[in-house]
Amino acid sequence: MAPGHVAYGLGAQYGLRITAETVAAWERGLALPSEYELTALAGVLWCAPGELLTAARTLREHRVARELAPDELAGLLGMATSAYLRMEESGRWRGNERQSAALTEALGLTAADFVTATGRDEELAEQLRSAVTTRWQAYVRPVAKLVPVDRKVVQGVLEQLHSEYQALMVSTLSWSSTGNEREGATGDAGRAFLARIVDRFWQTTEA
Repeated sequence: MAPGHVAYGLGAQYGLRITAETVAAWERGLALPSEYELTALAGVLWCAPGELLTAARTLREHRVARELAPDELAGLLGMATSAYLRMEESGRWRGNERQSAALTEALGLTAADFVTATGRDEELAEQLRSAVTTRWQAYVRPVAKLVPVDRKVVQGVLEQLHSEYQALMVSTLSWSSTGNEREGATGDAGRAFLARIVDRFWQTTEA
């Protein structure tokens, strides 16, 4: 189907005035359809809304992929629809522990999905960078509050990441010949490790 055919279907079946140029922009990722437009688009293309999302990252994208209306999800979480929508729109989750568990179950989220969808990725990265560069023991509790992972697992992962980072810094210093080379190599290796710290955290957690 060409963009024009899709635009015609959206108008004929759902009464939406969408141009072929808009459909083309959706295809290229230059514009995003509204929730209703996404549902209509899925109807025109004979698929589920979730199939049109490459990889859901936000609460809204996960909810739409599960074909849940805001009031349905809010009901499952035991909160007012307006309260849920405020969190969805702001990208910051403020639910309690029970509501977080219900959200994870309702949307089928992994622990990593939950952290990303609730807007905690950067906060987690900051905590992890501090944990591997200083005393990791002080960061077990803060990290455990951010991620839906058993505290003992978090403790073991932080200890391992700290050891890996410190070993990397020591080994980098040992093979460099001059002072300037040592400083540059150590800095590059350290920055690369810290830049991937969140991915490394999840890989180690799964292992």
